[in-house]
Parts: sequence; C-alpha cells; structure tokens
Amino acid sequence: MAALFSGPAFRALEIVAADIPELQRFFDENPEYFLRTGGQGPRRDEAAAEFADRPPPGWSFGRKWMIRIVDDRDAMVGVAVVVTNLLAEGVWHIGLFIVATALHGTGAARAMYRELESWMRRGGARWLRLGAVVGNGRAERFWESVGYAEVRRREGVEIGRQVNAVRVMLKPVAGGTVADYLALVPRDRPQAP
Repeated sequence: MAALFSGPAFRALEIVAADIPELQRFFDENPEYFLRTGGQGPRRDEAAAEFADRPPPGWSFGRKWMIRIVDDRDAMVGVAVVVTNLLAEGVWHIGLFIVATALHGTGAARAMYRELESWMRRGGARWLRLGAVVGNGRAERFWESVGYAEVRRREGVEIGRQVNAVRVMLKPVAGGTVADYLALVPRDRPQAP
C-alpha cells in the first residue's frame, strides 16, 4: 500500500477493516486521550466503532480518512482521522490525532502533524477544523502552537463518562479568513445555538 505521506522516521497509511485489531491494540496501549476526554480507557470495540463512525446525519462531507502512522519497523506510532469537505467545500476536519505516549515530548507529534497538514493542503483543504476538549491542556497547547485558534465553544458534549466543553478550533491554510469560514459554516459562529 502506498504511503499517503511520510516523514524522516514514519509513513502514513490508510486504515482498512483488516487493521482494526491493530488499531484497538494501539488504543489500549495508549489510553491517555480516552482518559482525558472521556474519563475512561478505550472501550473493547473502540477501534471498530471509530472505523464505522460518520459525521451526524444532515452534515455534508466528502470522505473520511482513517490513517495509521507507522515507524520504520511498521509499528503503529500514531493515528489520525480526517473528514474532507465537512459542512462546506474546503473544510477538512481532524476528528482524532493520537501519538503514542512513548513519543510524547520528542517532537514526533509536531513532525507527524506537519506532514499531515501538508497532505491535507495538497488534497484541497482551505480551512482545517477540529474540536479540543477544554481541560485537555496538552492537546489545547499543541493545537494553539501549530496555529489553530478557537472560533466557538460548545458546552455539554458527552464523551465516554464525561460531559465536556469543546473548543471548536480553526486554521485557515489557503488565504481564506476566519470571517470567510464563518460565512460558509454558520454552525461555528460564536453565537450559534
């Protein structure tokens, strides 16, 4: 399988159904994201549920990409979920970005993200969007450090055992502005219901 993108010590491959057991092992071995955002480790069917998950009914989108990032030994060291053209043409949404705990603090997440962003830009992304759970300080700081800014806050979002506030964050990457984005995606306006 051809790599979607690569870096000096990794390459990114599309996840297919046969990869679900490996994805589940990765989640089980790196539970920090689930503990911080949902108050519990990954469910036994977390990988299968993530693989099957789609945006809510009525939301337009292009394609959902599930990506496994592997090292030079083909061991999974990261996962990304990206949805293209979510709610509007050119809006690419990062639904999940997890880097193996053993690599935290090494710069690996930044290197993986840099290549992921380049891949999204090459694919036609004009705005990059994501949700960061308030209180998941490591994630909030990371996304801010790579250029994302909050456009609105959603309260009462249930994840696992927790009810969270979620920062909807945006990064224009093709000359558009936040105002241009909010004209396309009224749902993300700060005063939207």
